[in-house]
Amino acid sequence: MVDYYARIAPVLLPHLRGRPLTLKRYPNGTEAAFFYEKRCPPHHPDWVATLSVQSRSGGATVNYCSADDLATLVWLANLAVIELHPLLALGSDVDVPTAMVFDLDPGPPAGLLDCARVAQWCRDALGEAGLASWVKTSGSKGLQVYVPLNSSHNYDDTKPFAHRLAQRLEREHPEAVVEKMDKARRRGKVLIDWSQNHVSKTTVSVYSLRARTRPTVSTPVTWDEVAQALGAGEPERLVFEASQVLDRVEQQGDLFEPVVQRQQELPTD
Repeated sequence: MVDYYARIAPVLLPHLRGRPLTLKRYPNGTEAAFFYEKRCPPHHPDWVATLSVQSRSGGATVNYCSADDLATLVWLANLAVIELHPLLALGSDVDVPTAMVFDLDPGPPAGLLDCARVAQWCRDALGEAGLASWVKTSGSKGLQVYVPLNSSHNYDDTKPFAHRLAQRLEREHPEAVVEKMDKARRRGKVLIDWSQNHVSKTTVSVYSLRARTRPTVSTPVTWDEVAQALGAGEPERLVFEASQVLDRVEQQGDLFEPVVQRQQELPTD
């Protein structure tokens, strides 16, 4: 695990640098108990950067870790931080997300290919609004569609927009899509979780390992790969382990680079 994070660092760090990071720690392995840790451990070395964020409830300030360099990433891996969950915003302004995200979560017996189809619908609807989007696997059951913003939009802009788009897709595809977290309604459908667009929510980072027996990774993919997996009826085409991700990065570079670089504005109407 430490070796993977050290080797993936050149493409991972740009997606973590300057962001408050929630740590998901598995001190006794993936099949044992885990815990989330928002506060950077008090024993952290002096060279680990921290970011102070005021609690929205008016409570105490939380000092998050910020994975700004290779040494910090290796230190976190050594603490059994298998999963990395950053905020959508930078610590410099936690009210301004740099991206909008749609987390696609299948309700059994729906699966990864159902998420792929819904991801395409999200992409097309966003395209109609003049917004380009990128997609990654969650490394678990679903997919996540990201819309880079890197502008002045805050969550009061992104969350209603994301909700409206999810509602639209549910109206257009009621047999396949649901936008409310009601388990009774989710069976056989894909939840478009628009609520991730909130100041306190975190989403698993691109290139993060997932805490599973099989070392899967949240992996950026191309829209062509999504279409090819659908066309072949092979969900395994959208499942990647750590060694495969390292090979992909060597061959393709960072497919998610535009998410931290491209500037876009939400439509005004």
